[in-house]
Amino acid sequence: MKKLALHWQIMIGMILGIVFGFIMTTFSWGKGITGDWIAPFGTIFVNLLKLIAVPLILASLIKGISDLKDISKFKKIGGRTIIIYILTTVIAITIGLLLVNAFKPGEGITPETIEKLTKEYAGNAKISERIAEASRQKESGPLQFIVDMIPQNAFKAMSDNKMMLQVIFFAIFLGISMLLVKPSQSEPLKKFFDSLNDVVLKMVDLIMLTAPFAVFALLANVVVTSDDPDILLALLKYGGVVIFGLLLMIVFYCVLVAVITKKSPFWFLKQISPAQLLAFSTSSSAATLPVTMERVEEHIGVDKEVSSFVLPVGATINMDGTSLYQAVASVFIMQVLWPEGLTFSNQITIVLTALLASIGSAAVPGAGMVMLVIVLEAIGFPSDKLPIGLALIFAIDRPLDMLRTTVNVTGDATVSMIVAKSVGKLGKPNVKDWDDDYKG
Repeated sequence: MKKLALHWQIMIGMILGIVFGFIMTTFSWGKGITGDWIAPFGTIFVNLLKLIAVPLILASLIKGISDLKDISKFKKIGGRTIIIYILTTVIAITIGLLLVNAFKPGEGITPETIEKLTKEYAGNAKISERIAEASRQKESGPLQFIVDMIPQNAFKAMSDNKMMLQVIFFAIFLGISMLLVKPSQSEPLKKFFDSLNDVVLKMVDLIMLTAPFAVFALLANVVVTSDDPDILLALLKYGGVVIFGLLLMIVFYCVLVAVITKKSPFWFLKQISPAQLLAFSTSSSAATLPVTMERVEEHIGVDKEVSSFVLPVGATINMDGTSLYQAVASVFIMQVLWPEGLTFSNQITIVLTALLASIGSAAVPGAGMVMLVIVLEAIGFPSDKLPIGLALIFAIDRPLDMLRTTVNVTGDATVSMIVAKSVGKLGKPNVKDWDDDYKG
């Protein structure tokens, strides 16, 4: 009997998780049962993926750079990666602005809904936390993001997934230094990282065996902890505009794949779908990164020299889905609370600020709202209305976060294919199973 493909297993797990979650909401004890006995399995799965994210980035990036043999190749890959990421982010923000101005979702929000949302969420601890974090980032100097990239202690950077850029910097620095010494001197270190890379990728295979059960637990917990359905209904138009924009970004990626790499978009989506489904379930590009790397290298055929740089950098600075959301959310909030602020110059400011805010923002759930605060403050949004503005979108933020993370991950995979194709490093897939080297 042919084994069911992983993406179908994950899809079944997601559907069963949603159904189970809705069943549990009908019982008074359902939320407690799900939280105590189901949700922990999803948390364990996400923790396992985060556990191997830093070792994988370190090993993969150092291996990829040290395999180049020529430092000029790295410069070519790095330059193209950054330029393409910036271009796709600008396109995402522009799509968001065009849609939110065309559909005007803010005009459908009644004063009663605003009052209800304000009462329920304006004093929310998470909202206050996001505003405080945005203020800290805003008060820092213009070059602070570069300062933050340079670790004082490499081991401390590796101990925290939020310091991903610092780990990437250290790995690049070490990889380049290995290229600049004699091969005989760097060979022992290279063999170590080559070996570590192979072992960590095998860990990804083992973790993915539990993915269908994990997404069941994650989705069941999302459903039982979801907010008031009446509020979600009131925000349906706003959510619909964001979702439509995210779907357009997926179409845009498919066009790029077809035109530039000459690969079938449907084949591309099929190969990357397990990473997309995990991004949807976890809302974290960082947690999904090990799976994205495995799918792109083994199932799409992107050479490790390219994927080991493009994907970790993308998980940290490429936030196409999140940037599109910034554009829609900021204009939506202005349509409801500050319509006089909807000037052309403010919308240009949104494009520039959302682009800059996406660089270096943490690849973890909730970063999107911190970026949104930065964007709103940049256009002079009244500070007294800021908590109300965030309260407007907070109820629906979690499901939209899941969708925009899916787009972020799809964008990373697309750019890795484009860069690989441009440097002649897009080859044939080489799929490995979890027990390929096991002698039972």
